[in-house]
Amino acid sequence: MTEAKTEQNTKLGSIRICRETLLYMIKLAWKEKPVVFLVYVIRLCKDVFSRAWEILLPKLLMDELVLFLAGGDRQKHLHNVCLYAVISVGAVLLANIIGSFFGNHARSVLDEWFQEYIDISIAQRAMEMDFEHTEDPDALDVLNKAREGMSWYSGGVVGVLDQLYNMISNIVVICGGAAVVIVTCPLLFPVQLAALILFLYFNMRNNKIEVASFEKLSKRNRIFGYIFFQLSQLCYAKDIRLYNSADMMGRKADDHSKQMYNVWYEEALSTRGNLWAMDVVNALRDAISYFYIGYLAIMGRITLGDFSMCVAAASVLYQSLFAISSGMQNLMKRCNYAHRYMEFLEYPEAMEKGMRSVKKGEHIIEFVNVSFKYPRAENYVLRNINLTIKSGEHLSIVGLNGAGKTTLVKLLCRLYDVTDGAILIDGVNIKEYSEDEYRRLFAVVFQDFQLFAFSLKENIAMEETGSAAQERIEEILRLTGLSEDVQKLSEGMDTMIFKSYDEHGTELSGGQKQKTAIARALYRDAPIVILDEPTAALDPIAEYEIYRQFETLVGGKTAIYISHRLSSCRFCDKIAVFADDTIKEYGSHDELVALESGIYAEMFHEQAKYYQ
Repeated sequence: MTEAKTEQNTKLGSIRICRETLLYMIKLAWKEKPVVFLVYVIRLCKDVFSRAWEILLPKLLMDELVLFLAGGDRQKHLHNVCLYAVISVGAVLLANIIGSFFGNHARSVLDEWFQEYIDISIAQRAMEMDFEHTEDPDALDVLNKAREGMSWYSGGVVGVLDQLYNMISNIVVICGGAAVVIVTCPLLFPVQLAALILFLYFNMRNNKIEVASFEKLSKRNRIFGYIFFQLSQLCYAKDIRLYNSADMMGRKADDHSKQMYNVWYEEALSTRGNLWAMDVVNALRDAISYFYIGYLAIMGRITLGDFSMCVAAASVLYQSLFAISSGMQNLMKRCNYAHRYMEFLEYPEAMEKGMRSVKKGEHIIEFVNVSFKYPRAENYVLRNINLTIKSGEHLSIVGLNGAGKTTLVKLLCRLYDVTDGAILIDGVNIKEYSEDEYRRLFAVVFQDFQLFAFSLKENIAMEETGSAAQERIEEILRLTGLSEDVQKLSEGMDTMIFKSYDEHGTELSGGQKQKTAIARALYRDAPIVILDEPTAALDPIAEYEIYRQFETLVGGKTAIYISHRLSSCRFCDKIAVFADDTIKEYGSHDELVALESGIYAEMFHEQAKYYQ
């Protein structure tokens, strides 16, 4: 009873998903491209006429031929045959023209448009979703299923609407085909219906197997995409060659290909028996149908023209009945795939979103008993952090790798929410602030910053720039030491970075990339500047220039500076030393260096030895 109830609930769930997805796709198409429905109406008229003529033409030709052979008016019957031939040729030609334009060409154009629309909407949602989800395997699986579910699995918006259209057009055709069969050879109808039920049963079993395979392939497809598409990018070229890892990469590719092949092979084995059974059902249906219609013709109950018409009508009737029933199954299957797109768009937020505005002026940052562990992790990364950063204060955060320095910055930027405790800005919990307004407080350079295949100017501004903005960019380039490098570029600030879209693009050095990232943060002119290892890729001279310009670059802004090079701490008002998941030491450079057996003092003296 429990299994039966579970299966019933699953079916009801599938029907609900199908209904929701279908309504969503119809509304989306009507809102964005209503012309798609005009295309379907024209196709419907063409398809119904073609099917009706397919049933009627054999009877008309056969009746004329019988009358002609029986000694009727030869000229009249020859004229009629020629007329039907001309109508057939004209109808086929017109149907092909309509089908080519409204069936193939228009469909391809609309499908391409909707696929681009879906890709953009998925990318937009991926950029807007909480950062926590970008490191969550479950969320990444949902994203992957959304992409695949709306591509070749469901066919996208047009693929779903095509299935709905096929059902509607076949319902119209059935009315004519059923009328002919019921009037001329009524026993043929239950034969077609019985064969259809058996056929659909086996087809339904195959559909379940295919959906189950889709679930298995989701994670494997994501890994497959990484190996075959990500690793083929040029940014990995040096490491792969210098460490002779091509064979290892190839073996990984083969391994995951075999895993995917095994899923498909298992699917093929599971569906094979059902496919054979469907072939047997079709063979029996044809044998019984032809025997019955032939018997009626031999017994004189129908004419030869009726015989031809019945054969055509029976074929059209079965095809239409099957198209409706299998179309319903395919529609539900496609809707189940496409529904993954809707699930992704509605994927729950990980963090609370406030509406409070951020006041202008000075800002005080407070960490109050903050503890944090990453989602799905058991151990805390930070414990009982209490820290106050005054407006305009320059704070340096130091500590060994894995001490939680970057994690603290992620919490402050609300890329994650604290597990315990609270972060306050001006005495207000940051969860209460509007996300957009809150993020404008920060200009951040992370260790793993990214540059884009845009112009250098666009990489710095990350927005459209006018003449005034260009002057500001030039000043920032001078302060960060990039000005001379830019002058050497073929198109100056308009030079494209990387060669992805422009063969004349430039490949920046590590130091140039880091200076560009610093310039981007300074251009934003936010009141709080966060620099996470900003000089790691710079040579000592360039690093010195950045330090020398530090006050000019940051000015009176609040600055949080993370670095392993403790010489940078001398430019900061306060230093927080992280160890054992918390702040172990806090004070100025002189205060911490004076601490006997202090963590900072030991680290500073160890580094200083290499510069003496």
